[in-house]
Amino acid sequence: MQEFLTQEKSIYLQISELLENDILRDILLEEERVPSTNELAKLYVINPATAAKGINILVERGVLYKKRGIGMFVTTGAKAAIQKRRKEEFFDNYVKTLLEEAESLGISKEELIGMLQNAK
Repeated sequence: MQEFLTQEKSIYLQISELLENDILRDILLEEERVPSTNELAKLYVINPATAAKGINILVERGVLYKKRGIGMFVTTGAKAAIQKRRKEEFFDNYVKTLLEEAESLGISKEELIGMLQNAK
């Protein structure tokens, strides 16, 4: 989990993405404890409240849950839920835009598929 934070986006968003990435890469497994806000704060030299904000995003999404007195854990099905959400975001942010631009240029879906296949 030792990745570097950047200035490109809010730190708390980066914390939530780093944890999601670790879940997707099977570094953090379902029902496994995740680092605490204090551990994250120490690791990334950030305010614990910022780390907590990142963790809370994942709690709201149902990716993490709290075991009272023990810590935060990865929910069962978290990896599949993250993949589903990210696929939807990918489609909305990239594929729809690509299709709209192709349409405005008069490129048919068949031509576009051919272009994509040739791009490999």
